[in-house]
Amino acid sequence: VTLHLNPISSVHIHQKPLVFLLNSPLPLVWKLKTERLAPGIRRVFFVSLGSVVQFEKGNFSLSAETEEKLFPEKNERLLQWAQKEYGAVTSFTELKISRNIYIKVGE
Repeated sequence: VTLHLNPISSVHIHQKPLVFLLNSPLPLVWKLKTERLAPGIRRVFFVSLGSVVQFEKGNFSLSAETEEKLFPEKNERLLQWAQKEYGAVTSFTELKISRNIYIKVGE
């Protein structure tokens, strides 16, 4: 699955830390494609067991962290866990089948 990350239109370059929970019932390879995300900013990708994140060439991967995590099975529990762990959830998306996911990051 390719994860496309771009800032919202009102933000020229996104310069804030990000945390993603990438959960799947089956192990996946998450291919990351980014545009206009500042280098050197901490970005964390928690993936379900057996999954990996592949970064594009460049220095984005130098400030990104990937960690496998055993997530709660139900989406409601996953959302509650994320809110407790991080204090807020700005976006939650559930897809049954997808090859590409487009996410706009920003305020």
